[in-house]
Amino acid sequence: MKKSTILRITIVLPLVLFSFLTTYAQKKPIIGVAGIAHESNSFSSQLTTLDKFDFQVGESQKELATKFFSFANSQTISSGYIEGAKRFGLELYPTVVTRARPMGPLTDNAFNTIMDEIIKQLKAGPKLDGILLNLHGAMVVESYPSGDEEIVRRVRKAFGPKMPIIVTHDFHANVTPELVKLSNVLITFKENPHLDTFDRGMQAAKIMAEMVKEGVKPTQAIVKAPMVYNIVYQSTFSNPLLPITTESKELEKNEKILAVSVSGGYQYADVPWMGPSVIVVTDNDPELAQKEAQKLSDKLWNTRHETVLDSPQPEEAVKMAMEHEGRPVVLIDMGDNIGGGSTGDSSFLLEELLKQGAEGWVVVIADPEAYKVAEKAGIGNDFDFEVGGKTDELHGKPVRIKGQVRSLNVGKYLETEVRHGGGRYWNMGHTAVIQVEGSTLDEPNLVLLTTLESSPNSAHQLISNGVYVERQKIIVVKGNIAPRAAYEPFASKLIQVDSPGATAVNPSWFTFKRARKGMFGMGDY
Repeated sequence: MKKSTILRITIVLPLVLFSFLTTYAQKKPIIGVAGIAHESNSFSSQLTTLDKFDFQVGESQKELATKFFSFANSQTISSGYIEGAKRFGLELYPTVVTRARPMGPLTDNAFNTIMDEIIKQLKAGPKLDGILLNLHGAMVVESYPSGDEEIVRRVRKAFGPKMPIIVTHDFHANVTPELVKLSNVLITFKENPHLDTFDRGMQAAKIMAEMVKEGVKPTQAIVKAPMVYNIVYQSTFSNPLLPITTESKELEKNEKILAVSVSGGYQYADVPWMGPSVIVVTDNDPELAQKEAQKLSDKLWNTRHETVLDSPQPEEAVKMAMEHEGRPVVLIDMGDNIGGGSTGDSSFLLEELLKQGAEGWVVVIADPEAYKVAEKAGIGNDFDFEVGGKTDELHGKPVRIKGQVRSLNVGKYLETEVRHGGGRYWNMGHTAVIQVEGSTLDEPNLVLLTTLESSPNSAHQLISNGVYVERQKIIVVKGNIAPRAAYEPFASKLIQVDSPGATAVNPSWFTFKRARKGMFGMGDY
């Protein structure tokens, strides 16, 4: 061989190898993203059908990706995934990531249709190095008590035992031991109200990067205390949960521990594994995971006597609000918790406010029929119609309201602060504000009619409709923990109301058929 040829090989070959290795090193792991998020209320009369989801069969991957990346500026799980991918060197391949507002269980048709699309989209893309699943954790399907478990089972079957799968859940997840076995890592929100959604998405992306790039081998353990952790006491910013939440954060400072999750569970899902869970994920240390999960679960169990229900019913709650000197007093209508799968049209508190002659109150009622009456009447004209109580018998009877149409609005608003769930853009559908007959501008009695059920995660639900929230004497919000992030900063007093409805906080009002027997808090205090 000529010296010149040898020289060229000596010079060129290392350059080719360097170029190949550099290109390979720069190639980012490709992570598929998918999810169906739904909080399913077993006691709701409204099944969740396919049309309730923000998803259309046949959407292209490009359309799905555009929709997914539109969340980049929010504070949601998806935005956490997006920022985490940038920060930790991952390339995301988004597929179907969809949700529907909390209602009754999913129909089999809705679930199977969306799952078929998810598997098809994940299979059609590039070779994946891992999968992030954005799930709620309290999904019930007609044929599956844990829809979330079934999602992970199908994804695992489609991609095999070696595919890294990380699942993110809401704080209200009813986690099954089988789901923990099927996934590599499970992370739930730590905070309720949910102010840490972005952080949990980031955490999931970070652990995924450590798995696919650094060889980290997660091992996880789950322990479930035999109790219902009543939703009234599920605020992680106050006792009895605050010290447990704080400890879960402290434990993650241990370099051997990748994630610690304490979920409160969702008491409106009548399923075998309903109730709180502790999940600890370690770097290849199953004994440490089991030990720390058991310790935290024991601490949950030891707080059980602090979770005994003691909330006023509607009549007493309205009386308390009227007698309180400060303003505003926020009445939390827990029996009609829209974020928990209720209807948004309960009339019990509205009826009591009228009956007791309260002044300066505002109530939000989801009632498309009543809105149409207001729209037809027009701004400044008379309104006389029955509102609320139209979905089923659980939420009261329609209440006749006479008054004047004060405003008609498009019903969309912006929340720039981090509130429950981290959402930025909200839609109530078209809205109408009715000023009830006999009230004044100084002490207006108002009914805000919406055409879509809208959880009161933000005070801008009212502010965007011209309601001066800090000047109202009484504000009724249909929720539980979520409204705290919106109203605690300026409310004079918050009263959680033990009101009837699909999300009534007293479990003894319901008949459970599938939940585990003998759990503390099932109405047998």
